[in-house]
Amino acid sequence: MAEDVHIGFERQVVSIRLTDILPLRRLAPNVARSKRYGRIITSIAEVGIIEPLPVSKPNAEGKHLLLDGHLRYYALCERGEESVRCVIEDDDESFTYNKRVNRLATVQEHYMIERALERGASAEKIARALGMDIRTLTKRRTMLDGIAPEVIELLKDRTVSKAIFDALRKMKPLRQYEAADLMIQAGNLTTGYAKALLAGTKQTDLVAPEKPKRLNGLSPEQMARMERELEVVSRDFKAVERTFGDDVLHLVLASRYVGRLMANTNVVAYLEKRHGDMLTELRAIVLAASLEPGPAV
Repeated sequence: MAEDVHIGFERQVVSIRLTDILPLRRLAPNVARSKRYGRIITSIAEVGIIEPLPVSKPNAEGKHLLLDGHLRYYALCERGEESVRCVIEDDDESFTYNKRVNRLATVQEHYMIERALERGASAEKIARALGMDIRTLTKRRTMLDGIAPEVIELLKDRTVSKAIFDALRKMKPLRQYEAADLMIQAGNLTTGYAKALLAGTKQTDLVAPEKPKRLNGLSPEQMARMERELEVVSRDFKAVERTFGDDVLHLVLASRYVGRLMANTNVVAYLEKRHGDMLTELRAIVLAASLEPGPAV
């Protein structure tokens, strides 16, 4: 039987004075000097607050705790605003709002800019709202040019650098997909890794194979070596990926059996007396196969 979904906030958006909102943390000096904070101030000046600030229910003194949006709050205070649109928490349990918000991915930002321009918004106003210049905005508009649709689908929900698309654009569609999939599987969506994959790409897999690859700090001989080594690493990675699930399952099952043996004091006593080295290895297997995460370092 389907259950009703509980809404964590009241449906009505209300206006609350900034002096009645209590932030949970201070604005660090380095954050106040950051480009991100500057973009927020510029965006508020151009289009105002789009997403209401989430706050707690008022306390006995009529004050609300700010649950998320501290940069927007401090930007409003800096601009001398008196009030802001808010949504009030309607849940008595602890609620971490920030963990439940999906931030705008790079591909989604590209589509947002496209739609805004199609609906008549000027490029200058969009650039000011996003805290960037016209040149950067133009590059964002053409960011997906030459990118295979399958690659866009892979990266549509991820926040990545625009430079990654610059590297992928130099590859043919199939190689683009292989490179993007490798980055996701390895959990490494950095510009450096994308450039390394480009350096390790065969000339025949490039959009312009007649043009030699040029990467700062790498000679043609080094790039040829990287190409050979990356091909071997990619092949080994895919081979491990195919058997990884079965290998882990077998390891867990074996470790559970060994764990039961280690719980038997007679078995442990016998191994300690006659096979000390074997006992050490068996204990290491049980610890290595544990699915529980280790302590934070």
